[in-house]
Amino acid sequence: MRKVKTASGATAVQLAEREGGRDRVLVHLGSAHTEAELAALMHVGRERLYPGQGMLEVPVGPTETAPGSAVVTGSSSRLLIEVITRAWSELGFGAVTDEAFFQLVLARVVEPTSVLDAGRVLAGLGVVPKHRNSFINALKRCQDKGYRDIISAACFEHATTRGDVSLVLYDVTTLYFEAEKEDELRKVGFSKERRVDPQIVVGLLVDRDGFPLEIGCFEGDRAETLTIIPIVQAFQARHGVTDMVIVADAGMLSSPNLDALAEANLRFIVGSRATKAPKDLASHFRWHGDAFTNGQIIDTITPKARAQSQNDTKVRAEPVWDPTGHAGSWRAVWAYSTKRAVRDTRTLTLQENKAKAVIAGEKAARTPRFVKTDNGTQSLNEASLARARKLVGLKGYVTNIPAALMPAAEVINSYHALWQVEQSFRMSKTDLRARPMFSHLRESIEAHLSIVFTALAIARHLQNQSGCSIRHIVRTLRPLQHVTITIAGKPITAEPQIPEPAREILTSLTH
Repeated sequence: MRKVKTASGATAVQLAEREGGRDRVLVHLGSAHTEAELAALMHVGRERLYPGQGMLEVPVGPTETAPGSAVVTGSSSRLLIEVITRAWSELGFGAVTDEAFFQLVLARVVEPTSVLDAGRVLAGLGVVPKHRNSFINALKRCQDKGYRDIISAACFEHATTRGDVSLVLYDVTTLYFEAEKEDELRKVGFSKERRVDPQIVVGLLVDRDGFPLEIGCFEGDRAETLTIIPIVQAFQARHGVTDMVIVADAGMLSSPNLDALAEANLRFIVGSRATKAPKDLASHFRWHGDAFTNGQIIDTITPKARAQSQNDTKVRAEPVWDPTGHAGSWRAVWAYSTKRAVRDTRTLTLQENKAKAVIAGEKAARTPRFVKTDNGTQSLNEASLARARKLVGLKGYVTNIPAALMPAAEVINSYHALWQVEQSFRMSKTDLRARPMFSHLRESIEAHLSIVFTALAIARHLQNQSGCSIRHIVRTLRPLQHVTITIAGKPITAEPQIPEPAREILTSLTH
């Protein structure tokens, strides 16, 4: 059996015998264009050479197109498809009996692309794709038949079955559009990437393991602080949840938000801004100065409004927050980390150097931090810089959970779980590529987010099971193809050899 490169770049697999110092071709088995097809043809060749360890059955004369030649008639990434299909079923998404919708989710998990290009991805997997019109109609059915409601209910059931939703994490991101004009939903707003494209604001609620529970979109110019309440209320209304803790970053820290959460009988943990430390830690600074030890935690209170403070600096002991006795304050937990202090100090030094460069005219930039302007003259704000250096290493957390119910260390640990929702957003924007978006109708945008939400749930489920990222799973399993070869009208399916990394993934997903 030999392999020969053809003029087209393919690899021909032939059965030949040595005669007079030259190879005489007995059977041309076929030409392979991929490693999977080559492996399949080699497998067929071995079967022809050693059928039951018997004699070789081949034509007597030389031929290039013998009647028994093998033709590769199909291939599929069956293992990867089965893994994703099983996750779809395990999560209860089979309640959505729409094959076109499932195919769109499958394509997005494997290789995110536009709806119109999904057919190419599916065909590459060995799936017969639905017609493009079926995909477009699936987006309409997604809205008309409430697929997201069904998927969200299944996600909630899965989350409560394997754990609980007593603590949920919330964060927001922006998705931009390749569009020139704004409309009622797509608007130019604040962009961390300093983009000026129309965008929407997307809020995502996940459980403590990063598994998605609720998603919603808002106008591109909507303030992030105005998104959390609608998302949480939608989640509560959908599932009848009344007792849970909401964890969010400092971007959600606004008095109306916290009051609204408290009025809804919800508990919260949000990050605090360092600028609040001087007032919250006034007693500590008076009695202990600005010295802290690594891992030190100070449990105190923080005023709901700037003007008021219920922290009596004449008393050395920090107040223990009580919702009745401190109606004008929330509980505040501050922690000091030497590692964070080193990082903060490095950042402040960079900001100080930038400010000095701008003042000296060496660098043109918007007025940076620590630069003050007096009668048109710029100078370094020494007092502001000194205050900032005094607070390095400190991180604050605001909550309405009494210490008797949740110790300070648990408050901090709960907040640190926020990296899970951040990771889910990174997955949706990179591995699942929720952006950029090309849809322009709100219904299409909502349907797109439903597909991304469903794909994210499958990705997180597979990641939690295997310990591998969805990108690694796809890259490892996608090349393992089952190849169908037809010989004399009879189809033969050759299975791929499974390398150890793929075997480990498959084993982890079946336990």
